[in-house]
Amino acid sequence: MTIHIGAEPGAIAETVLMPGDPLRAKWAAETFLQDAVCVNEVRGMYGFTGTWRGHRVSIQGSGMGMPSLSIYANELIRDFGAQTLIRIGSAGGMQPQVKLRDVVLAITSSTLSTPSRGIFRELNYAPCADWGLLQAAHAAAIAKGLTPHVGGIYSSDVFYDERPDLNEQMTRHGILAVEMEAAELYTLAARHGRRALAVLTISDHLQTGEALPSADRQSSFSDMVEIALEAAFA
Repeated sequence: MTIHIGAEPGAIAETVLMPGDPLRAKWAAETFLQDAVCVNEVRGMYGFTGTWRGHRVSIQGSGMGMPSLSIYANELIRDFGAQTLIRIGSAGGMQPQVKLRDVVLAITSSTLSTPSRGIFRELNYAPCADWGLLQAAHAAAIAKGLTPHVGGIYSSDVFYDERPDLNEQMTRHGILAVEMEAAELYTLAARHGRRALAVLTISDHLQTGEALPSADRQSSFSDMVEIALEAAFA
């Protein structure tokens, strides 16, 4: 049991899916896992453990933003022995070919800053996904009849961004989507020798202004959860 994760020793699986929204963690556990049990509800940040096709899986909310994710990912890795951590979350599209509900697999994640920035000092560290997970997720998406977008994303420090000039340059340089957690997850996984991937669903679009209703953000992203589970145990 840690400060932010109230699970007992052994209650969390080596494979952890990490949505930002704790209610999405609850929905995903109830929808995709068998015999799911709530193992954490400290501060309302729900975590569940169950099985998927006989494999033990935990789904733990991470909260919004890299500082929040860093807390949960650190405790999952250091105190509960998590080996594979897959972010499942929403993102904003930044390219015209990236449409609402499309799935994005993040190879890398650019950022202005992360909680790990102080370690690297003058170095611009480039956090990236685990290749095996990325390859397996791509194969799983293709098998489902989907055409996932694979490339770089942007992990932002803020939700209400006021840097249209920066967004313009990221779009110009091929960044597929923006979210708020993946860069720190990839950095922590690299530091501790773990596997990490971000499987994202486009919930809104920076160019068109389109957006899914909040209810859809919570419960209609089945494809990315299935892709993440398939990738974890490929």
